[in-house]
Amino acid sequence: MLSGKQKRFLRKQAHNVKPILQVGKGGVNSNLIKQAEDALEARELIKISILQNNSDDKNATAEEIASGAGAEIVQIIGSTIILYKESKENKEIVLPS
Repeated sequence: MLSGKQKRFLRKQAHNVKPILQVGKGGVNSNLIKQAEDALEARELIKISILQNNSDDKNATAEEIASGAGAEIVQIIGSTIILYKESKENKEIVLPS
């Protein structure tokens, strides 16, 4: 579980990151979760945008992706989800304690 200080730090790190995944009208599926896992392993911090044609609840969508990928939700702002997961092999982000 991330502390408030760690979430603030990660939000700052994610500010200039572009969304690399999109959730469309098909919603969350196993392929999207697999792509999120791979992206998190490579980058540790990713943004996912929820398209306007997706009618699912944003919080439920974020929770489904995060639990499927084993990640932490940093923030849900507008239609953008920020996720963090510590990389096993490419660790770059050092969280404040």
